[in-house]
Amino acid sequence: MTAPKKLFIKTYGCQMNVYDSERMAEALGGQGYVETKQAEDADMILLNTCHIREKAAEKVYSELGRLKPLKELNPDLKIGVAGCVAQAEGEEIMRRQPAVDLVVGPQSYHRLPEMETRVRKGETALDTDFPEEDKFEHLKSRPKAKRAPAAFLTVQEGCDKFCAFCVVPYTRGAEVSRPASRVLQEARDLVERGVREVTLLGQNVNAYHGAGDTGDMTLAQLIRALAKVDGLERIRYTTSHPNDMDDDLIAAHGEVPELMPYLHLPVQSGSDRILKRMNRSHTADSYLRLLERIRAARPDIILSGDFIVGFPEETDADFEATMDLVREVKYGYAYSFKYSTRPGTPAAERALVDADVADARLQRLQALITGHQREIQNSMVGRDVSVLIERAGREAGQMLGKSEYLHSVHIDDCTAQIGDIVNVRIVDAKTNSLTARAV
Repeated sequence: MTAPKKLFIKTYGCQMNVYDSERMAEALGGQGYVETKQAEDADMILLNTCHIREKAAEKVYSELGRLKPLKELNPDLKIGVAGCVAQAEGEEIMRRQPAVDLVVGPQSYHRLPEMETRVRKGETALDTDFPEEDKFEHLKSRPKAKRAPAAFLTVQEGCDKFCAFCVVPYTRGAEVSRPASRVLQEARDLVERGVREVTLLGQNVNAYHGAGDTGDMTLAQLIRALAKVDGLERIRYTTSHPNDMDDDLIAAHGEVPELMPYLHLPVQSGSDRILKRMNRSHTADSYLRLLERIRAARPDIILSGDFIVGFPEETDADFEATMDLVREVKYGYAYSFKYSTRPGTPAAERALVDADVADARLQRLQALITGHQREIQNSMVGRDVSVLIERAGREAGQMLGKSEYLHSVHIDDCTAQIGDIVNVRIVDAKTNSLTARAV
């Protein structure tokens, strides 16, 4: 009997890349691969890359340089680069690093099995097309092996917004939504394997417009349909654009119990001048009024956001406008970054803010956000929440899971099993987690 080949995947970046890596592993499973946690043991190494962070391509080339000695020791080892850096760099990856055998973009990874066959014959394989066929239609059905109780589920890819700082429209392509029937079937399959919670993924997920039985469905309609799937107890979605938060989706936050009271809604800046330069098409005031409507529908919702500090031409006044917006919203979570240039984007041609100024602004913003986050964490003490148990904790008898508000919760002296949803009372708040006891 032939021993299985071993596959090592290193995943960079967003939740969608985590989902994509799972699907790539499943696609190569049909070629006789099983996953390994050690690159040194692998017959194939895949780097599933992200182009969002600073110097993303150079970090990939550095990683490939570190992998080169493994190939020298094992000439049969195959190395591949997938994801958004693969899409952006294409043939350049193979030119700069001849140890690479295949390069595949995020819209073409359903073709991995045939590409693997070619590289096993000694060829190289490159596919960075935006194929017309639906990659999900061509992927093998997901295996029925037991799954963790929370899973990602991609429903939409690509973006048509063309924010001035963002490479997604160029690496992921135009907005495409999966048919609702396929999303629902994948959700049912996940539930059969033990999943209790799904997070719906999309670069612009609330622009979802997948085909349904009587025409295109909105994200709100999809959520309402998913809420009827037996055994699916929790639904989340990310990432959203303020301009695509329609009335039905806002209403769903108050009407669908399975939709968790957490929303990630990036604003990027509190300055209308900078928002316009970013091509964001909303204003600080329209964003704040939108949050008022969302909180009216679900008063206990916890909000999360994204911020870019030091965007080209940002003045002290622009930055203070961002600080004012953060003070008004009080995010439970927020992600903030110093602007870095993405080649090929409109903002790449603009004059940069002084690096020291941008660093100082980022530190001030992060301190403010951290204070609000801690304030909200402290306010949870004494409250009863429900927790989906995901794994055992570090201490004996301790279990760890996520509350409906996405807080990590450690439960002491817990007899619940992984996959259970338990009611607990919060007794302590730490920097990044809560401690609870069963009630």
